[in-house]
Amino acid sequence: MTFRHITPIEPKAATGLAADVYQQQHADVGLRRMPALMTLSPAPDLLAATWALLRESLMAGTMSRTAREVVALGVSLANRCPFCVSAHSVFLHATGDHRLAETLLSGGQPDDPRIAALFAWSGSRAAAPYREPEIVGTALTFHFINRMVSALHSEDMLPGGLQRSRVVRGVGGRMVAGKVRANPEPGASLPLLAGLPSGPAPSWAGDSPVGTALATLLATAGTAEVGDDTRQAVTEAADRWAGKHPPMGDAWLTEALWGVLEDERPQARLAVLAAVAAYRITDADVAAWRTSAGRAGADHAGPGRRSDADLVRLLAFGAAAAVRRAEADYTAGQPPVSAWSAEAPIVVA
Repeated sequence: MTFRHITPIEPKAATGLAADVYQQQHADVGLRRMPALMTLSPAPDLLAATWALLRESLMAGTMSRTAREVVALGVSLANRCPFCVSAHSVFLHATGDHRLAETLLSGGQPDDPRIAALFAWSGSRAAAPYREPEIVGTALTFHFINRMVSALHSEDMLPGGLQRSRVVRGVGGRMVAGKVRANPEPGASLPLLAGLPSGPAPSWAGDSPVGTALATLLATAGTAEVGDDTRQAVTEAADRWAGKHPPMGDAWLTEALWGVLEDERPQARLAVLAAVAAYRITDADVAAWRTSAGRAGADHAGPGRRSDADLVRLLAFGAAAAVRRAEADYTAGQPPVSAWSAEAPIVVA
């Protein structure tokens, strides 16, 4: 497993807030290392907010874990994040529905039409009657995590690409099945967010802890030190390319950066890519930003002083812009409803 552009904080070396997050993650997931979360570790506040949203939407609460893993997989496929696709294929195996995991991974059609509809919705971002906080929250969680992982980790979840084996996926699922089928206490991650920036929880979340976690993540990501031109370019790009992948080549990106001041362009380029096509971020993009004369981060330290934390915060700013647009697409400003669970909720034995 290879991290790109950053050196993460390993769980055994973590202190303070990062150590607290890793401890709760291990207790709830059963894994000491979760590389998807470790991409956030240079910025412990973002690590905590991302973990809280992941935990409260995907793991805790009353919704079927199978349904939520279907959403996580659908979003990850739509965002072209091979690492997350592999990981949530394994977690779907862990729910006990091995056939469903392999059917979705191979592009097949699920037998259950309600599962098929949910899977299609997750990848399309179309407004639909899925308003449960845990379902919408899971979709938004992976719009954020997919982008961070695509930028900061290789495609392989396991050494040598072992996750490509159906047998390995099944065995991996069985190893974490006990934790996946457990029901951790909702809201237990919220104390980790004490003192972090936040804002009003979205109306669709009701009184669910998902709303608090999402508000904290978006507010924390919004504190990144970026220029006004970058903010505008990222917002416009996230709106223009919502749910779509831009064409190959840089013409679309050149257009997105039109009007951005020259010394701010390396920063804006990374943030726009994080919002729209994080999987296209290259070593050259990061190197150009690290050596540019534009804003360096919170301390404006100048070229050569940009840290891994600065990079994580910049990419998170772009990813959060995509999450905001996805939230608007999925919910269309509607209040919470319970269409998914109203008729016959899926029960996983």
